Amino acid sequence: MSFSSRDPYAGDILSGHSRSAPRQYPSIPAEPGMVVEVVGDDFVGAVMGIDKTAYGQVIRLEDRYGKQRVFNLVPGGFLYEGQQVTLTRYVATSGPVKSNSGSRKVANVEAKVAAPSRIWVEGIHDAAIVEKVWGHDLRVEGVVVEYLEGLDNLESRLKQFRPGPGRRVGVLADHLVKGSKESRLTQTVGPNVLVTGHPFIDIWAAVKPERVGLRAWPDVPYGEDWKKGICRRVGWSDPKEGWSRVYGAVSTFRDLDSTLIGAVERLVDFVTNPELSKADLS
Repeated sequence: MSFSSRDPYAGDILSGHSRSAPRQYPSIPAEPGMVVEVVGDDFVGAVMGIDKTAYGQVIRLEDRYGKQRVFNLVPGGFLYEGQQVTLTRYVATSGPVKSNSGSRKVANVEAKVAAPSRIWVEGIHDAAIVEKVWGHDLRVEGVVVEYLEGLDNLESRLKQFRPGPGRRVGVLADHLVKGSKESRLTQTVGPNVLVTGHPFIDIWAAVKPERVGLRAWPDVPYGEDWKKGICRRVGWSDPKEGWSRVYGAVSTFRDLDSTLIGAVERLVDFVTNPELSKADLS
C-alpha cells in the first residue's frame, strides 16, 4: 500500500510529522546598508553592523531619521524585499575590483560613522536602487541615504536639518524637468543643498526596459496611477510583483539610464567634497 506525499499521517512515525518541524527561512548575510524590516515590530532600517554580546549576536539598524535600535538575530526575524529571512553576519570577500557603481572597490570595508551630510531620495524604491548600485561607495564615505516620502516634504525637512558648510544635503528627484512641479519645489534651496534628478515619472523607468524584458516602458496617461498602469500594460499582477522584477533586474550602473547615473554621481561628489560648489557640478 502506498501513501500520498500529502498524507499527514504518512512517513516514519518515530521521526515525527512534518507539521511539527521548525519552519525554515532563507539565510542571507546582513550586508551594511541593506534595508530590512523587523518582523512584528514594523521598524525599518539600514544595517549598521552586527555585534557579539553575552547573550548572542545582535544587529544594529538605523531608520531614516537616524535613530538606531538593536535586535536579536532570531531565525526568520526580518523581512528583506518582502521575504521573511534569517540574517547572518556579513563577511566581506576579495570580490571584484570594481563596485556596482563602477568605482574601485575597497576591500573589507566597514560602514563608517555617519557623516553630517546626507543624500535624500523621494521614496523607498529610490533608496533601494541607490543602495544596490552605490552602497559600497556611500559606506566608504559614511554617507547615509534617507527618503523623503515625496518632494512636498523637502521644505520642512530642510528647516529641521538646517544644512550649512560641512553639513550638506543632496536630493535625488523624480521627474525633474523644466516647468514641472518638482522643478518649482527645488528652486530656492540654498548653496548647501543640491537637487538633481532624472526625467522619468518614477525610478522604475530609470531602469533600462530591456532588463525587465520590455522594448520600452509603456506610456501611462496623466491621472492614472503610474505603477498600476505599467503593471496592467505589461501583464504583471500588481506593483509588488513589478517592484520585485525591477529591483531584481538591477545589478550595476550598466542597468540604469545615464540620467540617473549622472544625477547620483553629482550628489555623491557634492556631499563628500565640501570644496565643490553647485556650479562646479552643473
